[in-house]
Amino acid sequence: MNRTLMSLVAVVAAIGAITGAAALRPADGEAAALPTEPRPVERSTLACPRPTAAESATTWYTAYTPPLPGESAPDVPDGEAEEQQESLAALVPAPEYAPGTEEDAGETEESEESEEPDPVLPLAAPGIPVTGRVTGPDHPALTGTAEEALAPGWTVQQTTRTEGDSGDALLGTACQAPDTDFWFAGASTSAARHDYVHLTNPDPAATVVDIELYGPEGAVESEAGQNIAVPGGSSVPVRLATLTAEEIPALAVHVTARSGRIGAQIEAVDTAGGADWLPPSAAPDGALVLPGIPAGARSVRLFAFTPGDADVVLDVGLAGGGGTITPAGHETVDVTAGAVTAVDLGGLTQDEPGSLVLTRAAGTGTGPVFAALQVIMGGDDEDAPPETAFIPVTAPVGHRATATGNTASGTLLALTAPEGAVDVSVTVSAGTDGGEPVTEQYTVDGTTTFALAPELPDGTEAPYSLTVETDGGPLHAARILTMGGGDAPLVTVQTLPDDRSTVAVPGTEQDLSILTD
Repeated sequence: MNRTLMSLVAVVAAIGAITGAAALRPADGEAAALPTEPRPVERSTLACPRPTAAESATTWYTAYTPPLPGESAPDVPDGEAEEQQESLAALVPAPEYAPGTEEDAGETEESEESEEPDPVLPLAAPGIPVTGRVTGPDHPALTGTAEEALAPGWTVQQTTRTEGDSGDALLGTACQAPDTDFWFAGASTSAARHDYVHLTNPDPAATVVDIELYGPEGAVESEAGQNIAVPGGSSVPVRLATLTAEEIPALAVHVTARSGRIGAQIEAVDTAGGADWLPPSAAPDGALVLPGIPAGARSVRLFAFTPGDADVVLDVGLAGGGGTITPAGHETVDVTAGAVTAVDLGGLTQDEPGSLVLTRAAGTGTGPVFAALQVIMGGDDEDAPPETAFIPVTAPVGHRATATGNTASGTLLALTAPEGAVDVSVTVSAGTDGGEPVTEQYTVDGTTTFALAPELPDGTEAPYSLTVETDGGPLHAARILTMGGGDAPLVTVQTLPDDRSTVAVPGTEQDLSILTD
């Protein structure tokens, strides 16, 4: 009898290991949930959008996986690096596909046969970043996977610098984990804007995607945004202006995959000057934090949207080095349900970076709120053309987050603790050409933004990676990256949500005496 029951327990435990949760039900009918513990993930997938098509573009990619706690970056002899790089973590091209019907996607996938593409940015080991560069406009999106020790926290940064008659621009984004549902705030179909939604399918099977638009007057009718085919292993750029004939200065964009999963990001280009990637917005239950507004911003514009049935009133705070203040004249923001709200907040930051913190007013709606900031730098004269950066609402760091592709003199980390003080460790990795990692401890005071310009240790050359770890919270983080000198440096900002390096699984030491009597 005991052997039979123990076999049953083994089956239940095996099912729990696969699904991530398990429960044993005693004879009295009360469920006893098994405690869980975090384990490193064994596989991670990322999708990188196609770089901007500007003729003058130069795009840098940097890939990195931080070592697990208690581990260090191993030494990889030069002769062994290439062999180790073949299968553990790498990206492959996802060629562009012209949008068609769902049937077209299936036919294309079945009829096209191609050789296996060469891997891009293969990693040799955790703790050792790798980098690559391409120039010109004709480069595809990328997708890929990391496995085993290279999977937990695998991060890839894509940074593009362009030059043109209307001014230079810096576009940066972290390649994203694919998903099925995305909300964006701050897109536009105005005459000066050329905004594209880049859809990237990392999986072999085709999927179909729907794009919904919402403006200041509510939903925007658009049959062209439905039934967009994205074959497996390909990408589809969709210009928002092709989905509606209206010129709408402020849009919320909802992207959903009917099956499978995709990566989705918006490339926002302003012909008056400036361009950057607009990532999707998070919608946490607590405060909405938009971290990393650069110092000296000339203009900051907030876009907010709630798809619920009830309006939401948000209290506005600006968290700086000395605490959180309420911007004069912008104490609250009223977000009308189903319509985009756009608010010009002025310069906001002066001599130090800050973070916008939005909290729900008492008695207001409880539906999700998606929001982003458009930050304009420069543009005061002909020698300082405007530059654009976007900052979406970001989820907390959780336990660990990483920003890679950092430069030696143009990197600033903005850490915001919207509630109480948080102890943080920040690790500067080895560079792509060598060096040793260095970890420093900091305390971010409650309701403040702590700005940190990392110092590279001797022997470390950029690009390098920054890993933020904390057991407290909540903590929100962003990396401000600048290029160029003078009074008008180019700027891009990437937020640092949790790197999802672990997954909760049932604990291994359970009391099974209830079944072995």
